[in-house]
Amino acid sequence: MKVSREEILHIANLAQLNLDESKIDTYLLHLQDILNFADIVNNAPVDGLDITIGANEEKNVFRKDEIKVFEDNESLLQNAISQEQNMFKIPKVL
Repeated sequence: MKVSREEILHIANLAQLNLDESKIDTYLLHLQDILNFADIVNNAPVDGLDITIGANEEKNVFRKDEIKVFEDNESLLQNAISQEQNMFKIPKVL
């Protein structure tokens, strides 16, 4: 598909864009590249391919929450900036 200078100006007018006259040729080349790529994608052979929604059919896998007792609380809290009643103490977040 070939895009003309008039079509670029018409598209710019529809989008209410003020194009610099010196950049119209650059826009023309970029739009032509985009349309050529879209044409390649549209004509890609897809015969015999399965329809897929995502990249894979994996589902979220959740593990059951389990309570585990941590024996060495002292080493756990040794890097805490502040602690209170054997717990991390942090500033209030509102």
